[in-house]
Amino acid sequence: MKYPRPMIAAAVLLTAVPLGAFANEQANPEAEKATMLRSQEAIKDYATTLKAALQTAMKAGGPMAAIPVCHTEAPKIAKEISAKYGLEIHRTSLKPRATPPTAWEKVVLEQFAAEKAAGKPISELVWHTVVEEQGKPSLRLMKAIPTDEVCLTCHGTEVQPAVLEKIRSLYPKDEAIGYQKGDIRGAFSVTAAIHP
Repeated sequence: MKYPRPMIAAAVLLTAVPLGAFANEQANPEAEKATMLRSQEAIKDYATTLKAALQTAMKAGGPMAAIPVCHTEAPKIAKEISAKYGLEIHRTSLKPRATPPTAWEKVVLEQFAAEKAAGKPISELVWHTVVEEQGKPSLRLMKAIPTDEVCLTCHGTEVQPAVLEKIRSLYPKDEAIGYQKGDIRGAFSVTAAIHP
């Protein structure tokens, strides 16, 4: 059975594929479920570790101390989590601070925004599909990130001038401000090979 190509159409991306839908000699329902559970655990681990690092930095040195956490520590945490769980994980957003979303991530983020506008809670904004990558099945999973109080210091509507100046020196093309508590800040994005 052939796997859907990642960008055949937006409709392909907006429809979560049931686990087990592409079961064959390369992937089976059990392997897909195991990959989903591993990916979900990676997101939880990344979110918890990053939030703790930000809160610690804020307590120790205020907003200026928190900036390096997102700038230098977050990528390191993502790399460590990726290695720990055997996948690729990062954060993305429609209003990126650094790297913009890929084409498929952008479609999912826009869908999340539409679902939130229709009243769906951010905690329920989760999407996944299985695609073929380099001839093998791969799980793509995204989970929306809510804007919490700790996020507003650097991403809110009233960022301190010194903090904003530092952010703009690190991210000249920054778009990640103007958020309010409860907005979708972005999403965790995972790509994980499904091993037979």
